[in-house]
Amino acid sequence: MPRDSWIADLHIHSKYSRACSKDLELPNLAYWARRKGIRLLGTGDVTHPAWLAHLGETLEEAEPGLYRLKESIEHRLPPSLKGEPTRFMLSGEISTIYKRDERTRKVHHLVYFPDLESAGRFRASLVKAGCNLSSDGRPIIGLDSRDLLEMTLEAHADAYLVPAHIWTPWFSALGSKSGFDAIADCYADLADHITAVETGLSSDPEMNLRVSSLDRYRLVSNSDAHSPQALAREATEFDCDLDYYAVKRALAGEPGLTGTIEFFPEEGKYHADGHRDCGVNWSPAQTKAAKGVCPVCGRQLTVGVLARVEELADRAPDQQPSPQRVTHLIQLHQVIGEIEGVGAKSKTVDGKINALVAALGAELTILTKTPLDDVSRVGGELLAEGIRRLRAGQVDRVPGFDGEYGVIRLFQPDELRASTSDDGLFELFDVPRVEAKPRPRAKAAAVAPRKPVSAPPLPSIASPHEPFEPMLAGMEEVGTGLLDRLDAMQRVAASAPGGPLLIVAGPGTGKTRTLTHRLAYLCAEMNVFPEQCLAITFTRRAAEELRHRLASLLGPVAKDVTVATFHALALSLLRERDSSYEVTEETDLDQLVPRAVELLREDPDKLRWNWVFVDEYQDVDQHQYDLLRLLVPPDGNICAIGDPDQAIYSFRGADVGFFLRFSQDFEDARVVRLTRNYRSSAPIIAAAVQAIAPTSLIKGRRLDPAKVDLEAPLIGLYPAASTADEAGFIAKKVDELVGGVSHRSKAADTRGVTGATVGFGDIAVLYRTDAQATAIVETLSRAGIPVQKRSHNRLKDREGVSALIHEMRLAHPEGSVAARLKKLANEQTWAAADLLMPLAQRSGHDLERFLADVATGAEVDALDPRAEAVTLLTLHAAKGLEFPVVFLTGCEDGLLPLRMPGKQPTDDEIAEERRLFFVGITRAQRRLFLSHSARRTRFGTERETRPSPFLAAIDSGLLESYKEEAPRRPRDLQLRLL
Repeated sequence: MPRDSWIADLHIHSKYSRACSKDLELPNLAYWARRKGIRLLGTGDVTHPAWLAHLGETLEEAEPGLYRLKESIEHRLPPSLKGEPTRFMLSGEISTIYKRDERTRKVHHLVYFPDLESAGRFRASLVKAGCNLSSDGRPIIGLDSRDLLEMTLEAHADAYLVPAHIWTPWFSALGSKSGFDAIADCYADLADHITAVETGLSSDPEMNLRVSSLDRYRLVSNSDAHSPQALAREATEFDCDLDYYAVKRALAGEPGLTGTIEFFPEEGKYHADGHRDCGVNWSPAQTKAAKGVCPVCGRQLTVGVLARVEELADRAPDQQPSPQRVTHLIQLHQVIGEIEGVGAKSKTVDGKINALVAALGAELTILTKTPLDDVSRVGGELLAEGIRRLRAGQVDRVPGFDGEYGVIRLFQPDELRASTSDDGLFELFDVPRVEAKPRPRAKAAAVAPRKPVSAPPLPSIASPHEPFEPMLAGMEEVGTGLLDRLDAMQRVAASAPGGPLLIVAGPGTGKTRTLTHRLAYLCAEMNVFPEQCLAITFTRRAAEELRHRLASLLGPVAKDVTVATFHALALSLLRERDSSYEVTEETDLDQLVPRAVELLREDPDKLRWNWVFVDEYQDVDQHQYDLLRLLVPPDGNICAIGDPDQAIYSFRGADVGFFLRFSQDFEDARVVRLTRNYRSSAPIIAAAVQAIAPTSLIKGRRLDPAKVDLEAPLIGLYPAASTADEAGFIAKKVDELVGGVSHRSKAADTRGVTGATVGFGDIAVLYRTDAQATAIVETLSRAGIPVQKRSHNRLKDREGVSALIHEMRLAHPEGSVAARLKKLANEQTWAAADLLMPLAQRSGHDLERFLADVATGAEVDALDPRAEAVTLLTLHAAKGLEFPVVFLTGCEDGLLPLRMPGKQPTDDEIAEERRLFFVGITRAQRRLFLSHSARRTRFGTERETRPSPFLAAIDSGLLESYKEEAPRRPRDLQLRLL
C-alpha cells in the first residue's frame, strides 16, 4: 500500500436506518474509523431530518466539500487512538421501487453532495415526490432510477450517484430479481453521468471484469455498515488529494483510485444460489440442472450473484486483468474469534483487538502491512499465522446464499484444538457445506368437506323506472378496419344508425373505447362532419382522455370535435355572449350550467351541434339534464353511455332517474348493453354481480369475464381486530406484493398478478369516509411505503395547491399559516387543510419552514407526477379508475352502508351505498382484499362493529380468509365462476 494512500468507506448508515445499531452516531463513527484506519467516511442517511440535524450540530467544514468533527467533540475521543482525524462526505442511500417495461424494478443508489445546501435541495425533491424521509434513513421512493439521477444532478452540478451493490438479487441495478442487464439500461438517457459502480459484498472486481459492459465504470467497494464495528469490511483506496472534488474526479476515471479492499466474495449473503429456509446451498451448475427449482419446497430458488454474473458474462475468468489493486480480507475480530473459539463480537475478542491497536496501529494496517514478527510478538504465533494465510488467500470458503453470510476459515479445527486448553471450552467444530436432502412435505390440515356451491342466480329485478327495450336486433356487424378491434356488442353500439342511442356499459366493458369509436366511425365512414359533434363528460381528466383517443382514431381532424366538461361547455356558451365573463368563486361554478340553460332558452339559435355524445349519463343532475334537452331535440342524434348501477352521486344532485327514463325522453331510442368485462378476474366479477344483485337497476344484471383463469386468486377477506390491525394488514400485504421493500421482507406474494410484477402505483386503498385514511397513511408511512392521498372535492381538481393557498390567504389574511389551516378546517372548508397538511407533514422536522414558505407566497405543488405511490381514495373518488390491486377497507355496517348518528338511512340511500360497494369491487383488476374491523372510533367514540351486510351477498367460496393459518383454494372454483 503506497505511503500516501488513504482509505475511504463511503456507504454506511446511521441509527435512523432500520435494523441498524443505535451506536451509529458521528463521534462513535469517528472513533471506529480511526481504529479501523479509515481516512474518509460517508455520513450516510443525509436525507433523514433527525440525522441531518445531528450532522449540523456535530460537523464543521474542512477540505473542499468535506466535513470534520467540531474541535470540541474531536477532543473527547480516546487519546490512545493514532492517525489523522476522520473526514466526512455527505452521502445517503435511496431505495427506488417502480415499474418499467411491465416489471417491478428495485434498485438502491448512493448519492453524494458537496454541501448541506445541495443535500437540502435533494431532500426537497424527494418530499415533492411523496417520499417519507422520517420513516427510514434509507428512504423508499416510487421513482424511476433515471429520474432519481436527474434529481441528484439538479441538486448541485457536482453531486453524483453511484449504483449500490449492483449484483444483489432483490435490490440492485443488475440484480437477478428486479434489475436490468446493463447499467446503461437502468439510467436510460442519463447513463453517461454514471462513472462508478459499487460491486457489493458478494462479488469482487475479478468477477465484474467478466462483464465487458462494466469496463467503462470504476469499481468501488464500501462496507454498507449497519454498526460501527462493520466499518471497512469493504473499502476503497485512494491516493488523490483529500477533498470531495478529487474523489469525484477519481471515480470519473482520472488518477487517484488505486484499489479496493474486498470480502472474499463467497462470504457475501447472496453469492451462491439456494433457499435458506430449506437448507439448499447450490452452485449455478446445480441450479441449472434442477431448472431453478428447490428440491425441498418446489419453489424457485433465489439465484445468487455468481450465477447472475455468469449469465451476463462475455469473458472467461481471469481473461481481463484488474487495472487496480484488489485486497481480500476478513475482519480482525473474525480472525481472533476463530482462533479463540468464541463469537467475533465477544468481550474477549474486543479486549485483544484493543491491545493490538494500541501496540500496532489501525486494524487494516495490522491485516495488510504490519510485519508478521510484530504481530506474533503482540498477538501470538497463531494470529501471525492466520494473517499470513489471509494475505496469501489461503482460506477455506463456504459460500453465502439467500441472505445467509458465508463462512471463511483460516484454520482447520484440528489445528486449533491442539493449541487450546484441554477443557475443550474453545473447541471448534466443522462448518460443512450444506447439501439439501428432500424432506417430506407437511400434510395440509384436515378440513371438513364442503358441498360445492355455484354462484346464486341473479334475480330479475325490474326497476320502477325500467326503460330498457329489447336488444338492438337485425343489425349486421360492421367489419370496417376502424371497428375490427371491438367485440361484437361494442361494434353494434359503435355502428348504430343515427337517432337516440343508450349504451348500458357495465364496469370494465370498454365504455370510453366504444364511445370514441362510435364518434370516429360516424366521422370516418358516415360522412358526419367533426365540427358537428359534441362530446360531454364530467371531469377534465375524462375530457382529456376522450381527446387523446379521438386523435389516435381520426388524426388531425379530431381537434374539430368539441370535447368539454359540462362546466367548460357552459362557460364557453356564456363567454360567447359576454367575453369578459369570469369565474372567481366556488358558488360561480355551481351557477355556470343554470345560466347556460337560461341563455339557450332565450336564444335557441346558438345550437350548432347535430350529434351529441354524453359520458357517464347516470350522473347528470337536473340542470345538466335541462341543458342536454335544449341541445338535443326529442328525436335527435344523442348517444348516452353509462351504468345506473354506478350512480353514486346523489349527494351532488345527480339523479339516476334521467338514465332510467331515456326511452321515454327520446322517441324510438335504441338500447345496447355491454356485458363483457375486460378489467377484472373472474372471481372479482362474480362477487361484484352478486353484491349488486339485490338492488340492481338493470333487469338481469350480468357481467361476463373476457377470460376465465382458474388460477386467478380468490378475494382476500381480513377480519381485523382494530383499525390499527387493519392498517397493519394492508402494509404487510403491500410489502409482499411488491416483492419486499427491503432485504428484511418476506419473499414476494405476487400470485395472480400478470408477470408477477406489482409496483406501488398499481395499488389502491379505498374507504368510505376520509377519516379512515389517517391510520392507513400513518402505518404505510412508518413502513417506508410511498403513499399519496387523493380526494374527490372540486377544490382539489383545480390547477394545484397554489390555488388553495391563495384562497386561504383571502379567507384569513391575518395570523399564522397554521392558524389559517385550523380555521379552514373548523369552518368545514376542509379541502385546503386536508391537502396542505399532508404535504407539510412530508417535510418531517421542516414543518415550520414549510408553513413559513406557504405564508410568504411560495408555490407548493402536489406529488411529482413521475413518482409511484400507493393511492388512497374515497370510494366516490375512485369512480372511473382501475388498479391491479385494490384494498377495500372498512366493510362494516355503519360505514358500508354509511349510517349517521340519530339518522336511519332510507331504502334508496342503502341501495346507493350498495352501488358504492359495487363500484369499489369493480376497481380491482387482479387482486382484491376486503377488510373490516371489530372496533372503530367514529365521532370521538370507539364502538364495536359488525361486518357489512353487503358481504353476505357474496358466495363464501369466492373468499379466502387471512385469519386462517393456510388459506385454502376450493376445488369447486370453476362452478362458482359460471
